Order: sequence, then C-alpha cells, then structure tokens
Amino acid sequence: MKTNKSSIQQENALLLREARKIVEALGKMFAPSCEVVLHDLTKPEHAIIAIECPLSGRKVGEPTTEMGLARIEDPAFPDVVQNYVNAFPDGRPAKSTSIGIRNSQGQCIAALCLNLDVSLFSSVNRVLEQLTATQEKAPIKETLRSRSADDLRQGIADFAAKHNTQPRALSLKQRRELIHWLDKTGLLQLHGAPSQTAEILGISRASVYNVLNAKG
Repeated sequence: MKTNKSSIQQENALLLREARKIVEALGKMFAPSCEVVLHDLTKPEHAIIAIECPLSGRKVGEPTTEMGLARIEDPAFPDVVQNYVNAFPDGRPAKSTSIGIRNSQGQCIAALCLNLDVSLFSSVNRVLEQLTATQEKAPIKETLRSRSADDLRQGIADFAAKHNTQPRALSLKQRRELIHWLDKTGLLQLHGAPSQTAEILGISRASVYNVLNAKG
C-alpha cells in the first residue's frame, strides 16, 4: 500500500512538473494579455505553484479559487470549463478557461487556468468598428483601379449585349444613352476615348461630342 501511495505521489509530481512547462510556454506566448496559472489541488491552501503574467496580482503559494475547490469536492466536475466570463480584482473583464489534470487513478490533482484580459481587445474592437464604419452610399459605383482602353471596349460590349445587339447596331437613342453612360462613369475621360468610342460604334468623333453637348 505504501509503495502504491508513493507511486501515485511520484506520478502527481511528474504531472505537475510537465504542467509547469505548459504554463511557462503559454504565458510567454500570450504575454502580456493572458495570465496562466497552475494550481496544485492536493494542497488547496497553497495551491498556486506557477504563474505567468500575473494580471490578477496573485503569487506562488496563494490558495486555489472556487473553481479549484469545486474540482476537489466533486469528482464528476467537468475537466474543461472553457471561455467563461470572469474579472480581475481591478474590474477589468476577463475570459477564462480552466483545465483539470487527472492522474491515472482519476483524481483531479491540478488545474491549469488561463485568464485573458479582454479589456484591451474591447478597445481595439471599438476602434476597428469606427475605422471600418461606412455612412452614405456613393451616388455612383467607384472602381479604385487604373482604367484602360480595355475597360472602355468592355463597357461598350456589355452595354450592347444588354440590348441583345452589337455596338454598331445600336439605335440612335441607345448610342446616346451609351455615350452619356460612358461620360458618367469616367470611361469617356480616358486618353483617346472619344475617338475609340466613335470607331467602335461606327460613327464620327464629332457625333460623340454632339451627343455630349446636346441638352436633355
């Protein structure tokens, strides 16, 4: 029996030793926004044996929390309690996760806890919301890229396709509508656009300007 008890104690010590590595690694990875704590639940009054980024102000040698006591008292307590609402002593909101560590006998001998300070992220989130917020819809659709003659030709082709015809087969009314649309979208302001438009439509360059200059 003594040998068995000694064997369990050795196992517990090994589990705690390995858990310390995890605490150190996680603490350094998520610093400075996450406190990582290791509780030795076999000694609840002095449970904290490792703590990284101590945002709560706690130190090694201090007692375990209500969660730790619950794990000791209830063998059926969940092994993982994840992302629950918590708070640091100064009132900062926290998101916490508690992980129970069991030995081969099924006894919960330790708890590894992460307490994330979400106050910083809440502030960042508000700034991002403000930066990404939009207000009024623009009167026209704007394309933030360089436009070329290819865009002009594609625009004319698309317009003709919508009317089930070819650019040179557009009616006078349709040509006027197209030219005004090209002007409104800025495609007609491209270098050489009026001449290219006239060539694609099979009309004179002067005809393009006459449409633009006409009233109504």
